[in-house]
Amino acid sequence: MKHQRIVLAARPTAEAAPEHFRLETVATPDVQDGHVLVKVHYLSLDPYMRMRMNDGKSYAAPVAIGEVMVGGTVGEVVASEHEGFVPGDRVVCMGGWQEMVVLDASVPGAVRKVDAAPASAVPLSAYLGAVGMPGVTAWVGLNHIIEPKAGETVVVSAASGAVGSVLGQLAKAQGCRVVGLAGGAKKCDYVVRELGFDACIDYRQHPDFKSLAAALDEAAPQGVDGNFENVGGLILDVVLSRMNAFGRVALCGLIAGYDGQSLAINNARLLLTQRLKLQGFIVSEHMALWPAALKELGSGVASGHIKYRESVAQGLAAAPEAFIGLLKGRNFGKQLVKLL
Repeated sequence: MKHQRIVLAARPTAEAAPEHFRLETVATPDVQDGHVLVKVHYLSLDPYMRMRMNDGKSYAAPVAIGEVMVGGTVGEVVASEHEGFVPGDRVVCMGGWQEMVVLDASVPGAVRKVDAAPASAVPLSAYLGAVGMPGVTAWVGLNHIIEPKAGETVVVSAASGAVGSVLGQLAKAQGCRVVGLAGGAKKCDYVVRELGFDACIDYRQHPDFKSLAAALDEAAPQGVDGNFENVGGLILDVVLSRMNAFGRVALCGLIAGYDGQSLAINNARLLLTQRLKLQGFIVSEHMALWPAALKELGSGVASGHIKYRESVAQGLAAAPEAFIGLLKGRNFGKQLVKLL
């Protein structure tokens, strides 16, 4: 048996481009004792993957040249040599950019079963978004770093994306005023009308500090108590300048600098004068919180209280261009690649 995969062909020095990836056809490994063979239905594309393409100090090892691009996947077990899994089981795993993957199911967390179809009220793809790593990222950042109180104002950048969209809905459910930032009128309209944010700022219409700050003053007249930051750069500078005393910043991503751009904070004095908490976090380091988060998120999606949107590219070969589009903000909601 053979399958296709996409590997890292070269490390980018600036923007990621198609030539940094290579599509290969390889033999599918045999299923050894304790392992399972998973046929991938969807693979997840996420901004953090850009950092994993670099060979530098980070929270995780870089993808090696010639190795499969890292990433979350959902699919179906097609062969099993582990007593806990049978063919037909729907699973979530870190299968990477490939059609088939063999995993050691005896390793805790390597493969996780999800609700069986068709009884499940949660679509399989949602386990890579609102009921997966992005949703848990939002849940952890909001509840364990921002720790909002009813009546406070929470700002979230990349508000229409997989993480930001969930964050805003969770904060609204806790009685907060929620202000998003997104790129384009259509995304901002979706964030307010569909997701229920109180306001959304189209950052593309405000390219400088003065203009963006004025827009934030209008959207958050009482200042900002909590900030869930996905972008960095100008957006973070502006939000920090409007933070109330003892505000909290959950630093989730810095997509503005993933291609090597400067990410200096231009008024670090604010961290002191406003007694701010700014905490970076990696959701995989908070595994003890995942069960509670997934329970709440799954219930929210199944009941319709948590809404989400997906951009779906078709076929493994489409993954590089879809990923590059994600980094440029071309996606709308969670970016996936459908393999079946």
